[in-house]
Amino acid sequence: MDNFIGALRHLFATANVTHIIWCGAVLLTMLMLAVLHHRWKDNTKGLSKWRLLCLVPMLICAVHAGIYVVGAPSFLGGFYAMYIIALLMLIPMLFAKRRTGYRIAAVLTGILSCLCGFYFCASSPLIFNHTRESYTESFHSLVMDMDKHYVLKEWKDVDLAALEEKYMPMVEEAEKEQSQGKFADAVMMFCCELHDGHIGVEADFDDDDYTSVITPHDYGFATVKLDSGEVIAVCTDETANSLGIEDGTVITRWNGKPVLQAAEEDVPNLGTPVKTNEEIVDVMNLDLAGGDTLDVSFLDKNGNEQTVTVSAKEGVDTKREEMAAFRGIEMPIDEEKFLAENFSTKMLDDNCGYLKVVAETMGSTFRNLSGYLTGDQKYAREMFREKLNYLRSQGMEYLVIDLRNNEGGFDEIATALCDLLTDKDWYGQGLGIRKDGKYTCVSDHCIHGTGEFADLKIVALTNYECCSAGDGFSLYLSKLPNVTVAGITDPCGCNQETGGISTLSEGIVTVYYPTGLILNEDGEPNIDVKSDRVSRNPVEVHIPFDRDAAMKIFRDKQDYELEWAVKYVKGDA
Repeated sequence: MDNFIGALRHLFATANVTHIIWCGAVLLTMLMLAVLHHRWKDNTKGLSKWRLLCLVPMLICAVHAGIYVVGAPSFLGGFYAMYIIALLMLIPMLFAKRRTGYRIAAVLTGILSCLCGFYFCASSPLIFNHTRESYTESFHSLVMDMDKHYVLKEWKDVDLAALEEKYMPMVEEAEKEQSQGKFADAVMMFCCELHDGHIGVEADFDDDDYTSVITPHDYGFATVKLDSGEVIAVCTDETANSLGIEDGTVITRWNGKPVLQAAEEDVPNLGTPVKTNEEIVDVMNLDLAGGDTLDVSFLDKNGNEQTVTVSAKEGVDTKREEMAAFRGIEMPIDEEKFLAENFSTKMLDDNCGYLKVVAETMGSTFRNLSGYLTGDQKYAREMFREKLNYLRSQGMEYLVIDLRNNEGGFDEIATALCDLLTDKDWYGQGLGIRKDGKYTCVSDHCIHGTGEFADLKIVALTNYECCSAGDGFSLYLSKLPNVTVAGITDPCGCNQETGGISTLSEGIVTVYYPTGLILNEDGEPNIDVKSDRVSRNPVEVHIPFDRDAAMKIFRDKQDYELEWAVKYVKGDA
């Protein structure tokens, strides 16, 4: 019960008070209508007036929508519970003259209204519509929104005023030129300064005359950084091959600069939270530091440095191939197919099982919320128990858990699996409240070991695209002595709850940011990096990434990490 009450406190602490007041006005109006019906039920003229007054809740919601939704139609989903309450008033209105019918309708409407009202107030979104403001006005409004609601402002030691001052000149230029693209870039660059995996920027504009700072180029080859520090070419095409650049060719310079220096200085800041991940990702994005042509230097087969000029071709096929191979997924992502693989299991060989987790969701709002509110995800635990018992019946002695590219969800699903993998109790996460820059934990969600699979030897694979609750999954598994978390990169480095949404001028840009506080056992934000950007959830074992590994991944399209994991868990790596 303490966890349940604490979870509600956590939810209400991040609810939007303004919208709760609007919802309260709707509910109060409906209560007044119930009183008026009792007084006018035998008055024909009074009932006619009462029927008209039943439209007042919808009128209130129409005004609300005009203020908060017009210009940002995607916000409609955040308010549907309140709008449903207003529509419910139509039910008793139809039975105004029928005593029995009205009583039943009134009771049904009252119950549904209370449920919708409670749900809305608990989840009232921190969404802000600035679409009717100018570029500069809406950018300033975004800064004010985040200054008040961004949950990691203090933890990351963010000076939002200084960042506003840094990027406002670019916003002013965009406003003067009426360049939607430049405005979107300014907002994106501002947000990337925060290095938070939960901050997202979504642009919606048509500006063919503007070239974004993150415009990709396809030069017929991609680049990756090996553990040795060398940068090699991968995914090369015939044009690159004809110039002497093949898979595995060492790249030395990029437009005249040493290649690692170019990656550090010329690749735009993409907001990667963990610094060591950024050093890998930036090399893969070196094409952003080029133009229509590129002077690239490399070592030929005799070890001599050669320099050639390559021209960008249309499309992004090479980058798509590189990213797909490195992440081990098909690009572009088919979200429906991707999620269909969630919690899938199989035997990799005679004695090694495999469990894939791409998102922490049970596919049911009720089941997800029941676990979240109580800290005990019994539905997920039973599901995992059945799957692991089935694998064990197939001869499983070892297990690989694949968390790569995990999109997140509810951490309680992660702790539910951990319950089965240990015979001890461990701390998972705490739901917190942020007030005046201080953090208070109000609900502890822990791992309670059952010992059922504590003897199982396990490797969990993760990568830089494993984020949010997936990041938490990696952390909780790393606490267990029979589990080793491994990857070429560390997990993303973010675990707070999303909830803040600000849509700016003309709907050109929408910014998403975390507003719900998740704490660790020390009362600090769980997992998220500080301003030093050092991973607080690093892999326990780094999977070697040398030339042979790169060739397996990018040339041969093998799942090198999974092959490595099977060998490692059996002691053969």
